[in-house]
Amino acid sequence: MHSYSSYRRLAAVLPIALFASGCSRTEARPNDAPDAPSNEMAAARARVALDSASRHREPNEMGRVPILEYHLIGATEGRWEREHTRFRRDLELLYARGYRPITVAELVDKRIDLPRGLSPVVFTFDDASPSQFRYIERNGELVIDSTSAVGIWLEFHRTHPDWENKATFCMLSGAEAGRAFFGDRNIEGQKTAWRHAKLRFLAERGFELCNHTLWHAQLSKYEDAVVQEQIARLALAVDSAVPGYRVRTLALPLGAWPANRTLAAKGAWTDPRSQRTITYDHAAVLLVAGGPVPSPFDPAFDALRLERVQIVGNSLERTLDWLEKPGRRYVSDGDARTVASPRVLAATVGADGRAPSAP
Repeated sequence: MHSYSSYRRLAAVLPIALFASGCSRTEARPNDAPDAPSNEMAAARARVALDSASRHREPNEMGRVPILEYHLIGATEGRWEREHTRFRRDLELLYARGYRPITVAELVDKRIDLPRGLSPVVFTFDDASPSQFRYIERNGELVIDSTSAVGIWLEFHRTHPDWENKATFCMLSGAEAGRAFFGDRNIEGQKTAWRHAKLRFLAERGFELCNHTLWHAQLSKYEDAVVQEQIARLALAVDSAVPGYRVRTLALPLGAWPANRTLAAKGAWTDPRSQRTITYDHAAVLLVAGGPVPSPFDPAFDALRLERVQIVGNSLERTLDWLEKPGRRYVSDGDARTVASPRVLAATVGADGRAPSAP
């Protein structure tokens, strides 16, 4: 075992409560309020049965973190679509390998509070399609389609309580093909009136709401005023559904930067009709491709330029295998007050001070 040194965390870490998902084996009721955390649930989290590798894995909180990128969750496997049973296998694979989900906001805030031996993984879902969150109207009641991303996630959380409701949904509110807050105009059976309820459901259960612009505008093609309007109007739409919600993350459509890159992080737009000015201030900007990102405790970490791993074919397995090499994977020491940095890192960082490239 390599020895490691510990440093006091610079950022405060808040305790994170577990909530029941409110879902049955095949459906989740959107009008159910999250249950209060129970002593039994807290005890279950403390008694997480780690696999042998996790129990003996060297803590390394200077290692890399994978940010996964999903789009459609459907009936077939393709460039921009993950077959729904394969998506569930992704969750099972990550869980078995000792990964647990956190949001983008938690990553940039350095709020990674996991038991010793476990590693963080960030899930991002782009475009807000009905395949990610689909309602079914059954006997006058709305239930969540168990084959949608949210339905699969909630069922997995029900059977694995320490797999918390932490994923980042990068949304559009005015795009075509139903990509408007997870479906509208009866596309895939989704009613426009259901959109705001879906956002409230996600926010109430701990998922992160992320900006992906109004209608997936390629920001590099537009002048500054249009760039700010595209971003600010999505923030305004989120506020209409979840009043006061602070959107902290932007996913660049197609990974394209605006000519004025600073506008991806900060900007403002004034509604010409109401004269209301909407401002935005993002703590994180997501790119469209790349490998696992440096630890947020690493000076190389850049929250305004976060690469992501597109989940296509066996890209998840390849990425996890790459992370198993010594010094590469972020592994929690189980102590929120310290940052574990194993000496093995010195042998895996190049002469220029940079970590090796991901696959």
